[in-house]
Amino acid sequence: MIRAAILDQARDCICVDRQATYGDPHEHFTAVANVWSVLLGVRIEAHQVPLLMAGLKLVRASTNPKHIDSWVDLAGYAALAGEIGA
Repeated sequence: MIRAAILDQARDCICVDRQATYGDPHEHFTAVANVWSVLLGVRIEAHQVPLLMAGLKLVRASTNPKHIDSWVDLAGYAALAGEIGA
């Protein structure tokens, strides 16, 4: 898959599919951060959630680099982290 297709697919996932399913990413990641904070006993911020999820995708991509979904998700989490962190 070429890079433009990966980015296009990531854009569709985070701007259309996931947006419709989960709503505003900042609100969603804030809720996830709150749950993780309680579970881990350390404060997690909303902008850290997509970074941590990207870490998961990096491990998955290194395990199976031919599985394109990991690369698409990684691009999506990078975009969301950039938006929320800015």
